[in-house]
Amino acid sequence: MARRRYQKGSIRKRGKRHPVWELQWWADFIGEGGKIVRRRESTILGYACEITRRQALKLADEHLRPLNMGKVTPLSSLTFGQFVERQFVPNFLPTLKLSTQKRYRQTLDTHLLPAFGDTRLCEIGTLDVQRFVLQKMERGLGWESCSHLKNLISKVFGMAKRWNFFAVDNPAQGVELPEKKAAREKHVLSPQQIRALLMLLKEPCRTMLLLGVLTGLRIGEILGLRWKDVDFTLGELRVEQAVYRGTVGTPKTKGSRRVLPLPEAVMISLRPLQGSASEDSLVFRTEENTPYRDNNLRHRELKPAGVKIGAPWLSWHTLRRTHATLLQTAGGSLKDASAQLGHSKLSTTHEIYTQPLPAHQRMAVEQLAQLVTNGDELRQSAA
Repeated sequence: MARRRYQKGSIRKRGKRHPVWELQWWADFIGEGGKIVRRRESTILGYACEITRRQALKLADEHLRPLNMGKVTPLSSLTFGQFVERQFVPNFLPTLKLSTQKRYRQTLDTHLLPAFGDTRLCEIGTLDVQRFVLQKMERGLGWESCSHLKNLISKVFGMAKRWNFFAVDNPAQGVELPEKKAAREKHVLSPQQIRALLMLLKEPCRTMLLLGVLTGLRIGEILGLRWKDVDFTLGELRVEQAVYRGTVGTPKTKGSRRVLPLPEAVMISLRPLQGSASEDSLVFRTEENTPYRDNNLRHRELKPAGVKIGAPWLSWHTLRRTHATLLQTAGGSLKDASAQLGHSKLSTTHEIYTQPLPAHQRMAVEQLAQLVTNGDELRQSAA
């Protein structure tokens, strides 16, 4: 690392027609390797016809005083784009799940690199990020998407600081988002709709739907099930891996590795699918013995069936939300639902996945009314 030393700087007169006093000194910058490098910097102190050399020296001393007192933090010489492509993408993205890598890469290419790619890291401030996020919202980008932009910018600068490519405060940490507006309606399937779907869907989607509704598994976890993960004797299944866009990987989080009870109805549907398959074989696999792709199944099978029963909003994620909601209606606790879904926080299950069912809600209100008073008293009072 370059050693800080006291500098007086160098004063020279520059120009012929309108000469000026120029100050030159050595400034520290963070180079591409994350190490401090030193390069020559200069600034104009004033016109030679207006100030003397003595006055110029005094101005130079005032200009260099913060540097000599150690109050100047070395700035990065890298642009945002250079750091992202040379450091962030090759050294950080591989540590993430494949789905997260894809989303980060798409966000960088679509939004962040066009906006900040040619700007030095040290030149991007909190106000720049604040304006950027608000402009995106004004152009119609949703609250969640803008929050993702802010968080990814924060992640980039956080890693730059951790790896010594950036030495000042993270500019994304002070960014504020407007109040979050009500999200679009979150749907759950009714028992009648589930039965209608089971009549419409063919295998293997029929059993996939049954697994999703009765166990709360993510679609990637369903597609990643092997026969050795299914225990017909104990009535259990183990979640050990997941499939994303046809690629086998690990479950989403550490808490996603779990053992779940397997209902008899699911075991009845699974047994005919096994045939002579080996224990290491996937439960759901194509004719080429490869994993299914969830997006293909959604567009070709699930969505058309949803439209037929009046549920055009049907998706694989709807099955998890339906499981969490109906499980509690059937008497399961919030903690039971959280364990089924593989959540580390109960708040995630409660705030995002469980939805009120109108019929069940009305029944609860009527029961409350019976606790408070009975109908006869009310009718006598009204008379």
